[in-house]
Amino acid sequence: MDFNVKKLASDAGVFFTRAVQYTEEKLGQAEKTELDAHLENLIARADCTKNWTDKIFRQTEVLLQPNPSYSSWTSPVINDFDQTGARIEEFFYEKLDRKIPSRITNAELLGQYMQDAAKDFGPGTPYGSTLITVGDYQKRLGGAEREFLQTSAINFLTPLRNFLEGDWKTISKERRLLENRRLDLDVCKARLKKAKLAEAKAAAAPDFQETRPRNYVLSASASAAEHELRVAQTEFDRQAEVTRLLLEGISSTHVNHLRCLHEFVEAQAAYYTQCHKHMQDLQKELSSANGDTFPNAFAVNASTSGVSTGPSPLSSATLPGASSPSRPPNPSNALEPSTLKIEEVKPPATGTRKAKVLYDYDAADTSELSLLADELITVYTVPGMDPDWLIGERGNQKGKVPVTYLELLS
Repeated sequence: MDFNVKKLASDAGVFFTRAVQYTEEKLGQAEKTELDAHLENLIARADCTKNWTDKIFRQTEVLLQPNPSYSSWTSPVINDFDQTGARIEEFFYEKLDRKIPSRITNAELLGQYMQDAAKDFGPGTPYGSTLITVGDYQKRLGGAEREFLQTSAINFLTPLRNFLEGDWKTISKERRLLENRRLDLDVCKARLKKAKLAEAKAAAAPDFQETRPRNYVLSASASAAEHELRVAQTEFDRQAEVTRLLLEGISSTHVNHLRCLHEFVEAQAAYYTQCHKHMQDLQKELSSANGDTFPNAFAVNASTSGVSTGPSPLSSATLPGASSPSRPPNPSNALEPSTLKIEEVKPPATGTRKAKVLYDYDAADTSELSLLADELITVYTVPGMDPDWLIGERGNQKGKVPVTYLELLS
């Protein structure tokens, strides 16, 4: 191996002098050249941009892939295991310049499990047919999720990653080079200062014959130090200008990231809108099949006690965790005043149930009962009553309550 000893020694000497200068500056024993205020502001702004971009990038990755795992590739055969480390795998694919294979989403996997279970339970059974329907919509949700992940990765994550791994590395490299040029400049300033002090001290000494050669050497040393200082100052100014131009490009980076942020929000809004539509369609399908496949449990219990009641909506008995419903229609439009008088209603001997209140409800009139979320009340129905309403009792208070605000307990 052919080493350039002179260059190696020169580099070692430069490194040593920079280290000494840096240490003396930290100890307050040497002067430091300060950057101009504009450049200092650009550096502070760039550091702030890098730090927050890195945090936003990493947290967006967590949002899009909170628990990176995969259960299968694009093969229709679903494996019964999960393997973590998807991000590490993606990293290797990116380094090898290979396309990352598409993975099945968790919602798609759940839908496949539901449809496979329906085959064993029987597609013609109420449970099996419902599993097929729900599984199909879970797959649709998974497809929407995959499309959202791909769009967000391309339009939002990739530009942020390109800045962190590309532009910021270039800026960091030039900033390190600027710091080295600044240390070299301060070393030259210190050398010139020492040379001039030595020259002044020699000039103040008596002008004997033997001192002249030494004065000549000191003068030559000061001239060389001045030349080195001029070269170091030129290199420092040139590097400061290069660094300034790169740092001013942060404004363009902000504009680009702002556009990417708008695209991310649009993709997110489209994704949630699509999911909401799928869930509404699923609820409609299940509600339309409710009377044939899964009748209301409370209605069955009430019918055994001889109390007649209409079917309740599916959301009141089988989907208690659905989103907050709108206020049901006022029963005064459906019932004559003489049909139902709250103060005359007596609880039946059998058929009463406990119910948990899902949402706060303010009574519209004196015939209704105000509700507080999470409280337990006793409910029952009476002949001729609107099926969207029940009679609720809490202590000495009694009144009509909307079924959609309740979760019926056993």
